Amino acid sequence: MTTKALPSAEALRARTAVAVAFIAAGLAFSSFIARTPALRDALGLSTAQLGLLLLCASGGSVAGLPLSGPLVHRLGPARTVLAGALSLTSGLALLAVGMSMGQVLIAALGLVFTGLGTGVWDVAMNVEGADVERRLGRSLMPRLHAGFSLGTVAGAAIAAVCAALGVSLPVQLVGVVVALPIVVTLAVRRFLPAPEAEPGETSSGSGVLAAWREPRTLAVGLLVLAFAFTEGSANDWAAIAMVDGYGESETLGAITFGFFVAAMTVGRMFGGTALERYGRVPVLRATAVIALAGLLLVLLGGSTPVALAGALLWGVGASLGFPVGMSAAADDPARAAARVSVVSSIGYTAFIAGPPLIGLLAESTGILRALFVVLGALLLGLLAAGATRPLAPARPVD
Repeated sequence: MTTKALPSAEALRARTAVAVAFIAAGLAFSSFIARTPALRDALGLSTAQLGLLLLCASGGSVAGLPLSGPLVHRLGPARTVLAGALSLTSGLALLAVGMSMGQVLIAALGLVFTGLGTGVWDVAMNVEGADVERRLGRSLMPRLHAGFSLGTVAGAAIAAVCAALGVSLPVQLVGVVVALPIVVTLAVRRFLPAPEAEPGETSSGSGVLAAWREPRTLAVGLLVLAFAFTEGSANDWAAIAMVDGYGESETLGAITFGFFVAAMTVGRMFGGTALERYGRVPVLRATAVIALAGLLLVLLGGSTPVALAGALLWGVGASLGFPVGMSAAADDPARAAARVSVVSSIGYTAFIAGPPLIGLLAESTGILRALFVVLGALLLGLLAAGATRPLAPARPVD
């Protein structure tokens, strides 16, 4: 990997700043998703209706992805991350109001803004992370995504404590809405300076359109789609699976979600060593098999301890697909931003299709049987893993 002349102190500050952005994004996400049973009960929804409500957040995320490329191009990653954070916190504030008033429409609108901010924030911080990775000249993306998982662990822990203490979800969200913009504002000030656009530079829009026609980019997108579905199904339904499938309390549901994201964090923290030793393709195929084993333990284990062990394996198995897909999309620095945008757009399809699909299936078959659909996603991940092979070092034209 080629490094650029950059003061090491500036590079290290940018690395810390983008890591904070990843951690904050994870905490914001899990601040409400770990307590989906409370969200469902506060609004008086069925399981299928909850799936449709979560679709609002997924739809907002998918809508934000096409906006992220032009925003990063015009504003730079720092301002785009901040804009995403402000949209997300505004959405969480509306969600809290909707729950307090028992108004589903207000809550749904809040989730749309939450998802919109999430999608914009996600692409912008991945573009910044890939740039920092290139400037430092060493692998960084898996650990940045571990930071996101660490944030979800912290959010799940906060959710579990609040649930145990009887703190309502709207009250819990108020703290996030107040603190998050402050943290993100301080972090993005230390991002890398946004490069000046050259007069004859190709527009970001044409770059994205070209990336949509690249077979490798599309295949990497399918890989990210598969692992995002595997990850997202646990994010949305692990707590519900324990509450409805095993008859456990909301607190244990939040703890199960915490087990999953903690295992993801460990997998991302230490997965870089395996990737360097064995390569992307073998490691991704191995993690897909691990996720399959964990999923089967959750669905067929028959007891809470076995299901908790399954959640750990499920988390480890789902841990590397998304960050490795982002790294593969950014292999060529000249096309990184466009390809990351395309791969993210494909991957986020899992978040818009997953919640309603599993929710509707759960309504008629039960949540544990509905989650068998994740097996298909894991098969797709196994088949698409080969697309992440690094690009040949010798390229005809730079």
